[in-house]
Amino acid sequence: MRSEAPALLPIFRSQAQAEILALLLLHPDQEFSLTDLSRRIKAPLTSIHREVERLAAAAMIAERHVSRSRMVHANLDHPASEPLIRLLELSFGPQHVVADEFAKISGATEIVIFGSWAARHAGEAGATPHDIDVLVVGEGVARADVYEAGDRAQARLGLPVNPTIRSNAQWADPNDPLSSQIRSSPTLTVISEEDVDGTLAAR
Repeated sequence: MRSEAPALLPIFRSQAQAEILALLLLHPDQEFSLTDLSRRIKAPLTSIHREVERLAAAAMIAERHVSRSRMVHANLDHPASEPLIRLLELSFGPQHVVADEFAKISGATEIVIFGSWAARHAGEAGATPHDIDVLVVGEGVARADVYEAGDRAQARLGLPVNPTIRSNAQWADPNDPLSSQIRSSPTLTVISEEDVDGTLAAR
């Protein structure tokens, strides 16, 4: 059964296809196994395999085999790669750009996109998002660092980026009005605290 086209940019065949292209083309210096793609995109491995087959056949992505792993990466030599990168930056790019720019904020434990962009990403129909709402959760987070990260993300995306800061306690408190309002609508956690080294890593 064919999956629905993504609400963010319905020119793509499926949400999985668009997110694979976004991950690869917006990180052209990296390569990923199909298992990596399945984990990051949160799509079944069978769907990932099907979409990778199509994209590889169209030469949109390149691949190589390492032992039993199939590694894929962007094919920047494809004539459509440059305009496609810009399209993906404007549509699916925010989750990757926000992760890149907000990852090193001292004291941050979680970065969440909410608002209209998160709703479109979750498949809710509606108007094209004209800004990106970003929640920074943590303790001792410097507002200057957050706003500088927002400015960098805004410059890359060409869209206003609106950061909001909440402490860990405020974010966990069901009676906190702003936190409750954010949680009542779709959100996308793009960075969370994990791993033994305590660094922030994109999900």
